[in-house]
Amino acid sequence: MQQQEQDAILADSAEGSQEKKDALEIAELARESYSLPSFGGQLFMGNFVSSMVTPFPEQSDEDKKIGDEYIKTLEHFLLENLDPEEVDRTREIPKVVIDGLVKMGAFALKVPKEYGGLGFSQTNYNRIMQCVASYCGGTAVLLSAHQSIGVPQPLKMFGTEAQKKKFYPRFRTGSISAFALTEPDVGSDPAQMSCEAKLSDDGTHYILNGEKLWCTNGTVADIIVVMAKTAPKMVKGKERKQISAFILEMNTPGVEVLHRCEFMGIGGIYNGVLKFTNVKIPKENLLWDEGRGLALALATINVGRLTLPAASTAAAKQCLTIARKWGKERVQWGLPIGLHEAGEEKIAYIASTTFAMEAVAKLTSAWQDKGDFDIRIEAAMAKMFCTEALWTITDMTMQLRGGRGYEKASSLKARGEPGYPVERMMRDCRINRILEGSTEIMKLFLAREAMDPHLKVAGALLNPKSSASDKAKAFGKVAKFYSWWLPKQYVSNLFTSRYKEMGELSKYFSFIESNSHRLARELFGKMARYQQKLERKQMILGRLIEIGTDLFVMSATCAYAHHRVEKNPEDKSPIELADYFCRLAKRRIEANFKALTDNEDHAADRVAECALDKRFLWLEEGVIPMD
Repeated sequence: MQQQEQDAILADSAEGSQEKKDALEIAELARESYSLPSFGGQLFMGNFVSSMVTPFPEQSDEDKKIGDEYIKTLEHFLLENLDPEEVDRTREIPKVVIDGLVKMGAFALKVPKEYGGLGFSQTNYNRIMQCVASYCGGTAVLLSAHQSIGVPQPLKMFGTEAQKKKFYPRFRTGSISAFALTEPDVGSDPAQMSCEAKLSDDGTHYILNGEKLWCTNGTVADIIVVMAKTAPKMVKGKERKQISAFILEMNTPGVEVLHRCEFMGIGGIYNGVLKFTNVKIPKENLLWDEGRGLALALATINVGRLTLPAASTAAAKQCLTIARKWGKERVQWGLPIGLHEAGEEKIAYIASTTFAMEAVAKLTSAWQDKGDFDIRIEAAMAKMFCTEALWTITDMTMQLRGGRGYEKASSLKARGEPGYPVERMMRDCRINRILEGSTEIMKLFLAREAMDPHLKVAGALLNPKSSASDKAKAFGKVAKFYSWWLPKQYVSNLFTSRYKEMGELSKYFSFIESNSHRLARELFGKMARYQQKLERKQMILGRLIEIGTDLFVMSATCAYAHHRVEKNPEDKSPIELADYFCRLAKRRIEANFKALTDNEDHAADRVAECALDKRFLWLEEGVIPMD
């Protein structure tokens, strides 16, 4: 089935208002069809392709040397010139720091060398972001928002040669970019976008009007990518909304920065509200094609998400250092707190999960560099897992530190103690679970991707608008596919491979293989039972996605541990870390499988609906209203 036909089927079969169907239709049409293999996609279909993670991909010595030298220089520069606590307090990154980063080419890390950039690999780029993020969140966001989702990335993927020659060299000399998608009333629903770009009568330029919210770097950017509605088009007899992407220079008349937003953390983030009033954008600044803006945004964000696992891993490593030192030196009741069982549990989780995060960050970066895998699913899983794990790790680190974890680093230093910035780390990392697709949106995105193979086979049967002949044809297709696929998910489960080459971790590879079949059966079963209503069962979908994510992370972690031990057989510590992480992951997986049928979802629905219907207003009494 062609992608557009499949998209139309899903949109037609969706329940709810026409507005909802329009939103789904736009999102579906923006999905790109990939022919490259996907490790995560295979897992959801009951195929554990271990050869995709073993041998674990390793950065070449030549490429690693390039990254090592740059990171060494960058680290020295930041330590000499940047005070993260001051950035957090003043909400400003010093000009001397930005100027120094410009001289180092830090705003052109991903710009190809032929256009004056450094042309770093994704692996080195993520290593650099990890280095910066480990020290100052605000500076990391400035650099990351600029080139992970800002102009350099979509320009690389979709820009014309003329656009690349015009804009790329400017990033080497310090121009800062941003990406403007979200609007005051539009988050994850692009169908409601109000920002509009109309082609002029003479066809030479577009006229942009509207507002954008939470545009990171928007208050200091020189060039941005802005998403806007363009004229609708007729597709197969139906009018389709169009969203397009444009490169916009911020000094263009009619561009205003209305407000710089202030958040819970990342004091140095330059995020704001932008307003466009009759802004003229040259036609040649259209990125890709008219109507391809949302597809461009999704493709850009898929790659941009890879930075978050790296940055999250950096913070987790800092937490591990803090927890290790404090767990050893702080003595209570005659024993270091790290040796009390409550402390041991926290430190074991922090260490093993940090190792898993590093494995995922390295693996996804390597896959992006190789370019022969479809990593949409893996990038989303990595983003979701690492950001959620970091929040737990930071919370554990604060609890282990007690009052010193809650106290600001500047206050700790003022009274002569090491200034571990745990409270700042907690404030800074909380946004990671929200930006570039919240955890909830990631689960919905992954659920859609997981169901995709089934929709290709059985989509017409799910579409209430399908004709009798179309359904008859689809039935034959369904019978042919599932007559062999479904029995395989039961039979293969009885004969899992032994994976002797994995040594002590072989049992976990067998577990992954076995449970990939179980996951595939459960996903198919839920689709068969609920059909188009499954999209409303977000708790069930969420559990299935968490299972798939844990299986993916277990795969990466075991492969990474095995790789490290092969390089250094004398050090078995990676095996210990992988083993403990997999023990915890197995428990989560079993709990999620059980919760697919044994849960309190209906009770939660009832209570929530009552709350929204104001039946619990009495519970809100006794406080001073904030609105």
